[in-house]
Amino acid sequence: MAYKHVRIAGNRRQTGLALGKLARPLMATYLDQSRTWDALRPWRGHAFLDELAQQAQAALPAIWEELEGMAEGLHMPIEDVLLWNCRGDLLHSTTDGCTSVALKAADGTRWIAHNEDGDPYLRGRCHLVDVALEDAPGYLSFYYPGSLPGHTFGANRAGLVQTINNLRIRQRHPGVPRMLMARAVLDCTTLDEALGLLRDLPHSGGFHHTLGAAGDARLLSAEVAPGEVSILEIGTRYGHANHMVHADMGGIAQIVTDSSRARQNRIEGIVDGWSSATASADLLAALHDTEGELPILRTSPDDPDDENTLATAVFEIGEGEVTLRVYDRKAKAEIVLDVMSDTE
Repeated sequence: MAYKHVRIAGNRRQTGLALGKLARPLMATYLDQSRTWDALRPWRGHAFLDELAQQAQAALPAIWEELEGMAEGLHMPIEDVLLWNCRGDLLHSTTDGCTSVALKAADGTRWIAHNEDGDPYLRGRCHLVDVALEDAPGYLSFYYPGSLPGHTFGANRAGLVQTINNLRIRQRHPGVPRMLMARAVLDCTTLDEALGLLRDLPHSGGFHHTLGAAGDARLLSAEVAPGEVSILEIGTRYGHANHMVHADMGGIAQIVTDSSRARQNRIEGIVDGWSSATASADLLAALHDTEGELPILRTSPDDPDDENTLATAVFEIGEGEVTLRVYDRKAKAEIVLDVMSDTE
């Protein structure tokens, strides 16, 4: 199995502490080989990082407490853990990729599926964490070592589903760091609450959020950048890679890599061919597509963005249930979880 399913429970600091301990055996080696960490280290002690810390503590004190717990569990200074969790707010381009698709089936079932693309070093070194909190619904999320859960793919016990795609924004702006924002979404109990969070808080970096929820017929595509938020309701089918494509976000400067452009074009072509008979196997086939020099399924050691597909998630969303299936580059699900009933 390429990743382990780990259960964690407690208050904010306790769950952060457990996440830090889970990552601690790997973290030093992971950062030592990371070009992203090399690029981040000059930001140590910078006034802009202090500003991001202040914004985070003021807007999301519970998430900040988790970050402090994580630093304790990692045996790392909180400043360095914050720095790592602000990588997308400080750097214009990081090794966080991803492709997401969404579908409304004829029977009312909603589907969200996602390739989690990241540092190839992390293949086989990540976890699926199942976190029970004392003051929030609790959640399941793919967990990168030392990064707050939520910025990958996840769902909470209230039935809210979120997948995240990296956006490479060419500006820096004081605000709430994007990874803390994504983590906070998993504390929301409804789509409207999540949208309120994304609209109301000031943003430092940029993410694309695909959102759905049990008992809510909507599927949503949210492009978030400093000073701008665009929310589109998905009609029947949708695909998104790693750059902004909403018409009203066209004025924001961004980096569009060759891989992101190729994957966006390819996924749009695939989903345009979907019909009401499309099912989970079709979503999985789309995300495991290998056509072209820069395919959707990313396994090349020479990937130009230094990213490989680490896991594929397929969420099935109904009226009162959410089922998550997680795959590792093959057709058989390695993990199947009923998110809302807390049973595997």
